[in-house]
Amino acid sequence: MATAALVLGIISLVISVIGGIVASGWIGSICAILAIILGAISRKEKNGKVGMILGIIALCWGIISTIACAACATAMAGGILSSL
Repeated sequence: MATAALVLGIISLVISVIGGIVASGWIGSICAILAIILGAISRKEKNGKVGMILGIIALCWGIISTIACAACATAMAGGILSSL
């Protein structure tokens, strides 16, 4: 399970960073939650701790990018509606 946590942590971090650009950071957040859970279960092993840490970083990044994307979309919609 520690290896699965590490792999999910890496995948979630990559998806969260790249997904923030294309407004799909929430997909990385789902993988990050799984990495945190698996890392917590196998936290005695080194890979489990690293996977859990990567999952936490990816989850924070995914949440921030999702909120930023929603704020940007709201601002754009407000600008479009106000110009009508």
